[in-house]
Amino acid sequence: MKSSFIAYIDESGDEGFIFNSDGSGSSRWFVLSAAVIRRSCDLQMVSCLKEVRSILKKDLKAPLHFVDLKHEQRVPYIRRVGNLPIRTVSVLIYKPLISEPEKFQNNKYLLYRYATRLLLERVSWLGRDHRRSSEGDGFTEVIFSNRSNMSYEDIRSYMRVLLKQSEASPSQVQIDPTVIDPERIRTVEHSKLAGLQVADAVASGFHFALKVNRYGETEVGYLPHLKQTIYRHKTVSLGYGLKFWPEDTATVKTKAPEVSYLEGL
Repeated sequence: MKSSFIAYIDESGDEGFIFNSDGSGSSRWFVLSAAVIRRSCDLQMVSCLKEVRSILKKDLKAPLHFVDLKHEQRVPYIRRVGNLPIRTVSVLIYKPLISEPEKFQNNKYLLYRYATRLLLERVSWLGRDHRRSSEGDGFTEVIFSNRSNMSYEDIRSYMRVLLKQSEASPSQVQIDPTVIDPERIRTVEHSKLAGLQVADAVASGFHFALKVNRYGETEVGYLPHLKQTIYRHKTVSLGYGLKFWPEDTATVKTKAPEVSYLEGL
């Protein structure tokens, strides 16, 4: 039996820790997002991207990269993404607050793996809360946008370890093993799947709302379109569809006031 859901995953920002006083260097924020859809609705992703390409006068097979578009092109794109029957989960990492950055500097992709853990915990809760006995087997197929230098077998191995830890200490690792199966994690090129391009738009939309540009401004215009997609548990989005790390929202806001734009989502 096929999975009930598909979670498409992409990121925005980098994993570096060089923060220059003039704002240059590494991105302050690293965002990892999942666009989760019922498998029965997956073809709506394809239709959405087809419509967007038509509106933007793009070749019908051209992959869409949100950051490469102009603002006036991103708006109709993100509006249509917001109308899809998806739920989104985003892990929002403010790197300057990480207390021991050398751990992440010395261990390549450690930050990405930890963000993946936080993300898949919440994707598993979403699947657990909304699966239907009449649709699939209750699991979520996880598809990452391919990063050429990273081993996704390492990600699968990491998930296997975490699931064993969750059995021993469920309060520490909270990935639901009835929703996430490491053997159903795979990677595909961004250009090959509409869902990955949607996930790219989601991650980039949140990153633009947090990234302070050289003029001291952020771009929050994409948030109203993404708001209705955010995963909520009993109407609460913080800690569920929006997860800040390494500190709680109030603490992050003292160092990064741009977070206040997301508090009302």
